[in-house]
Amino acid sequence: MESSAVNIGTTGLLLGYALLIIPIAFILYFRVRLLKDLTISLLRLTVQLLLVGFYLQFVFDLNSWWLNILWLMVMLTAADISLISSSGVRLKKFFGPVFVSLLIGTGIPLIYLLWVIVRLPNILDARYFIPIAGMIMGNSLRADIIGLRSFYHSIRVNEKSYHFALGQGATLSEAVRPHLKESLVASWAPTIATMATIGIVSLPGMMTGIILGGTDPMTAIKYQIAIMIAIFSGTALAVVLGILLTMSTSFTSMGTLDHRIFKSN
Repeated sequence: MESSAVNIGTTGLLLGYALLIIPIAFILYFRVRLLKDLTISLLRLTVQLLLVGFYLQFVFDLNSWWLNILWLMVMLTAADISLISSSGVRLKKFFGPVFVSLLIGTGIPLIYLLWVIVRLPNILDARYFIPIAGMIMGNSLRADIIGLRSFYHSIRVNEKSYHFALGQGATLSEAVRPHLKESLVASWAPTIATMATIGIVSLPGMMTGIILGGTDPMTAIKYQIAIMIAIFSGTALAVVLGILLTMSTSFTSMGTLDHRIFKSN
């Protein structure tokens, strides 16, 4: 097999943008109000990835352990802010607990994967550490958004039954358990469904990228199995910790939900 993927030139990339004629035509024809959002998202996608590409090339060449950890902290901070903003709760109350949940949910499976499974001599090697951390964190982020939003929204909508459970003598942990179970199902189900269809319905990005890089398919498959297990384990950790750690500031001493955690109040 060839040792690296075929490079995409500037002309080829511009031709790639031309493919957007199809969705833009649909947007204009059906008068869907998404053209502005699409334009902004596309510009952000292009600028952000180009900047990250230049930066990662620098990081990979330098391969400094402290710079790699610093970049992980930047990723975690950006993910934390994005998660809280998308969950409809206040940044000030949730920033710390959510940051810790993402750090643990990313860090434990990342270190285990690189140290125990891949057995890297240097687990902080930038070419492994940063991309795999990003994959685990990205999936944990999406699940955490669903989990946090589902958990607090469920209690808010069903507050009467929640208060009834408290009135019947249930502790806080007992009263929130049905809502916690519901949020875990909602947040974990997409990852479980993805695992069930990989290889038949879709070929995931990591596996495709490794194959394009010249690695044989069986090695790519083993990497993909390992990363999917790490992603789900990290997702499980991040969601559970994200909910449990934020509960300390989200309920009053009587066990009722503090509505000041929501942005709308």
